[in-house]
Amino acid sequence: MARNRRLILSSPSEVWGLLSDGHRYGEWVTGTRRVLAADPHWPEVGARLRVRVGAGPLTLDDTCVVRICEPQRRLELEAKAEPFGAARIAMNLIPWSKNTLFVLDWHPLRGPGTRLHGLPVDYLVAVRNGMMLTKLARIAMREHAGKA
Repeated sequence: MARNRRLILSSPSEVWGLLSDGHRYGEWVTGTRRVLAADPHWPEVGARLRVRVGAGPLTLDDTCVVRICEPQRRLELEAKAEPFGAARIAMNLIPWSKNTLFVLDWHPLRGPGTRLHGLPVDYLVAVRNGMMLTKLARIAMREHAGKA
């Protein structure tokens, strides 16, 4: 499992505002080329988000399904990218004074990722997820500063 933590200088409700807008995932999720579709009831349990991910000329379409949703506290997704299998992505928003301690856990569920799971893969995923949380924090802080 790859785990990342980041203190975001915005409230949990402000950070949740970004998470609850499926069309904005391409702004902060590293590797996302574009959001293809977001269910109108995102992020309710069962809602789907379809994205195109990739690097360079290599792309594939990925589907994220909401498995757990506790508004302003917790969002868990199952990301499916065939033929690579699926992964669990758990995001927890912990109030920290007026800010948010964001905890992100990634764990493979099915496919080759379960066999390759371990230090090298977890390290690469942790680096990617760290970049992702940096982007999320910048967007949240920028938007929060605009309201102050």
